[in-house]
Amino acid sequence: MKITDITPIVTMPIDGLPWLFVRVDTDEGVYGLGECTDYRQNAHLVSGLEALKSDVVGMDAGQIENVWQTIFHKFDDFNGRGYVSHLISAIDIALWDIKGKVLGAPIYDLLGGPVRDRVPLYTHIQDYVSGAGGPEAAANAARITKADGYEAIKTDPFPSQTDPSAGFSGPAEVERLTPKNLRKSVEWMDAVREVVGPDFELMVDAHARFDVASAIEAGRALEHVNLVWLEEPIHVENHNALRQVRENVNLPLCIGERHFTRWDYTEILANRLVDYIMPDVAWCGGISELRRIAAQAEVQYIRISPHDALGPISIAAGFQVCMTTPNLYRQECLHTWFPVFEQIISPMFDVREGAIFPSDRPGLGIELNMDVVEKYRVNATTREYLNLDGANKQDATGQWIQG
Repeated sequence: MKITDITPIVTMPIDGLPWLFVRVDTDEGVYGLGECTDYRQNAHLVSGLEALKSDVVGMDAGQIENVWQTIFHKFDDFNGRGYVSHLISAIDIALWDIKGKVLGAPIYDLLGGPVRDRVPLYTHIQDYVSGAGGPEAAANAARITKADGYEAIKTDPFPSQTDPSAGFSGPAEVERLTPKNLRKSVEWMDAVREVVGPDFELMVDAHARFDVASAIEAGRALEHVNLVWLEEPIHVENHNALRQVRENVNLPLCIGERHFTRWDYTEILANRLVDYIMPDVAWCGGISELRRIAAQAEVQYIRISPHDALGPISIAAGFQVCMTTPNLYRQECLHTWFPVFEQIISPMFDVREGAIFPSDRPGLGIELNMDVVEKYRVNATTREYLNLDGANKQDATGQWIQG
């Protein structure tokens, strides 16, 4: 069964958030779906997917590892991590979808079978910079989310250091956390903790934007909140800086959404610089690589919690790996996007009790509703549809979107 085509599909049912899906076709009529959404970089990724056709079309769709290695090494002048691993992810997910459909089995069965009966989730409330109403609004959102059956919440409680009204849109600089903003951050988390109670699981995301001193101050100030983890307290490039935070903060640490392939994780895991990792199945190298990274972490008794602030195919792919992963913590989601997912995919995941329950449907277990996809389809070669540079955004359900 040969690969005959690779088709990027960019659709945007939530304003300002274009999802990049990929369809891989074969000469036997079986196709698979993948995803490598990276909102600002979708146009570059579409170009890369088009360029891949000359190398991948004609290859055996069943030889997933061979395709993985071919792309990884053909593009090694770009470094196999980041841009290249995004491209690999989309193709890899789609090929696993094809294999599952051909064999009539869910992907998790092909990976060795489930080790659990469901995949527990954690979700978000608004971040400080995108949430109107301050700590009271955050507390109310947490109360509603808990009532919806979720048992774990993440938020970024840190105000912007430059213009708090502008909103945080990414780690554009190394920031310093001022005493005033640190106090606001603590007030935010105290309000959330009070409303959810002492046993509810809370996480804090710093979005990789602080210097070492600020990260240490933030960690120490939040120790009393009893967090599951402090996520990406500093920029990700310097392991020695991460070690400084590690040695001076009495909180578990988490990194991973900005790390790609097993090679990015080798030193971090071997040196036990963190307690949790969060690779993204749509960025790190797909289902194949997420599985390998999880096994690396298992050796060090470190839990994995796949990152996901993307579209439904990414969630579906991560779920397949999570079902088979012994050292899983939870899978990330934004539960307020699920009503939109219900329009885009069929059938929708079986979400209840703060978890996704498995089905016996083959492959990823979902298909795209192409009428809806086409309704919201956008041109990926232009950035005009994007509104990602500082403006606050709301999703289709009126909830503030997390970065």
